[in-house]
Amino acid sequence: MNKTPQSERLNIIILGACNSGKSSLINMIANQKVSLVSDISGTTTDPVRHAMELPNLGASVLVDTAGFDDTSLLGEKRVELSIKALDSANLALLLIGENPEVESEWISILKNKGLPFVKVANKSDIRHVDNADVYVNALHSEGKESLIDAIIRAIPSDFASRDLLGTLVNTGDTVLLVMPQDKQAPKGRLILPQSQTIRSLLDRGCLAVTTTPDNLEIALSKLKTVPDLVITDSQAFDFVERHIPSGVKLTSFSILMAAYKGDIDYFVAGAKKMADLNSNSKVLIAEACTHSPASEDIGRVKIPAMLKKKFGDDIKVEIVSGKDFPEKLAGYDLIIHCGSCMFNRKMVMSRIRKAQEANVAMTNYGVAIAHLKGILDKVTY
Repeated sequence: MNKTPQSERLNIIILGACNSGKSSLINMIANQKVSLVSDISGTTTDPVRHAMELPNLGASVLVDTAGFDDTSLLGEKRVELSIKALDSANLALLLIGENPEVESEWISILKNKGLPFVKVANKSDIRHVDNADVYVNALHSEGKESLIDAIIRAIPSDFASRDLLGTLVNTGDTVLLVMPQDKQAPKGRLILPQSQTIRSLLDRGCLAVTTTPDNLEIALSKLKTVPDLVITDSQAFDFVERHIPSGVKLTSFSILMAAYKGDIDYFVAGAKKMADLNSNSKVLIAEACTHSPASEDIGRVKIPAMLKKKFGDDIKVEIVSGKDFPEKLAGYDLIIHCGSCMFNRKMVMSRIRKAQEANVAMTNYGVAIAHLKGILDKVTY
């Protein structure tokens, strides 16, 4: 469980008024004291994430939030952070019965975001709430089974149905993975998209053959037949495309992630909008990681260099990382997003929705690089 990436966990956010029992509810679900319980308003400030394995739910993240009726000096900021946390939530538990007027506003927010939610009446031994979906007394661990059942019913149908490799492979296929091991690759480990792809190939009953670009020709010569699919790092696209047999399907780890986490057709359409860029254009590069950039960093160094080479040194490139993302996107001509291995699909789709609402084209690292290299029409997705 501890090895399950945050991006693959069921993300459950708990919302409610101050002292409505959010922290007690988390402790009841987790069956341990993982969240501070206090009668003092404002005990929970920023959203607090607790990763754990839950019975019948599997690897999950419970997100404790500030009371949405927090009237302290920092209350407004805390509520803003709670709203922002909704972007990565798969479903919400909304504690009701404390402040009906504000609760009604939050129901509208959740509906507008298309986020499934369960209305929970806590402290059910104190008073009855007519419009709840489930009744519990978290402090005394009453109603947990009913709550878990309600959560299971509310989980989006597509949460666990997607597969990283989609329809690209079949059982028994030979897949060649060409993986550069440059300064961005952690010593002794594979980067997350590579390890996830290998695991997915094994789960699908495929033969996974791995190599680096400098050993690509040797790897191909060792195979009795041509591979059914070649997967590489996007920055090695043009080299690999030149050296694999004609007609072999080719894709990248970033493009796999783009299809798995986001909307690949939208990203491809966004890449083609690059034809409209010029030296006066403004491009936003968004990466999920918050690592210190290396000299070979693809998002901070290589893609900006490609853009400047093609469209001129005056093209404006802004870079954001982690969960930083502009609220206003209207000033940008294009957004280029990373593969999002650190984000869940809900977060990526929320960013896509914001770009669509602002009428700003959006693409992905791998798709953008394939387009800039002139091989997008040769890439499989």
